[in-house]
Amino acid sequence: MAYLMPTEFVTKMVDAGEAKIYMSTRDTLVRAYMAGAILALAAVFAVTVAVKTGVFLIGAILFPVGFCMLYLMGFDLLTGVFMLTPLAWLDKRPGVTPGQILRNWGLVFVGNFLGAFTVAVMMSYIFTMGYNTDGGAIAEKVAKIGEARTVGYSAYGADGWMTIFIRGMLCNWMVSLGVVGAMISTHVSGKVLAMWMPIMLFFFMGFEHSVVNMFLFPFSMIMGGNFSVADYLIWNEIPTALGNLVGGLAFTGLTLYSTHVKTAKKRVLVHS
Repeated sequence: MAYLMPTEFVTKMVDAGEAKIYMSTRDTLVRAYMAGAILALAAVFAVTVAVKTGVFLIGAILFPVGFCMLYLMGFDLLTGVFMLTPLAWLDKRPGVTPGQILRNWGLVFVGNFLGAFTVAVMMSYIFTMGYNTDGGAIAEKVAKIGEARTVGYSAYGADGWMTIFIRGMLCNWMVSLGVVGAMISTHVSGKVLAMWMPIMLFFFMGFEHSVVNMFLFPFSMIMGGNFSVADYLIWNEIPTALGNLVGGLAFTGLTLYSTHVKTAKKRVLVHS
């Protein structure tokens, strides 16, 4: 695969962030909607494989197929724009302001949620034969996951909330590395390989991804999960999204930008 040097692909990161700010409202929503829907399908696919095989690792190995598809199609996830758009502001690109960044995040959030929720409704209908059956083992598994990752956290109070936040940070550290990884190659095979590794890691480790959760928790509630919308927002989506923001920007975006674009002054060596 053709490999780009860090100074080249980090510049591509900044360019991508600027392009997302200038994208029309319609295009931003459509691309975000499709990204949320495709990632939701990948999530239910991975859970189905894990339940049917009894081996969660197999589900984790296969989950990145959704991320690869949506990235190659040019669709946008909230986790990606969390990292990319602030870099365009730091680079002082014309027209890129904090207000425009927040606008982009808001539109992508809405699009991602609508796409993920659409798939949640469609898959719940399929699993229950039009809500005439209980949904079987997969529905039961997802319902338990939803409960464990909301009220299960709330049982630990502030420590539970902070646990979700840190899991969100670690998640987008990996996911944003996948986004960047796709920029280091000009070949599809190279992009897929670079994306696959960190995405598989985050999924297997159970880190928290805000867009995956936009599917998982509505689907879990429909399938009988015993928790409320408030539980989902307070004890998962909000701390997860905040953790995703901090992790992707701090651990990936800023580290790469500050060491390959806005580098520190070179050392001066004194020769004896």
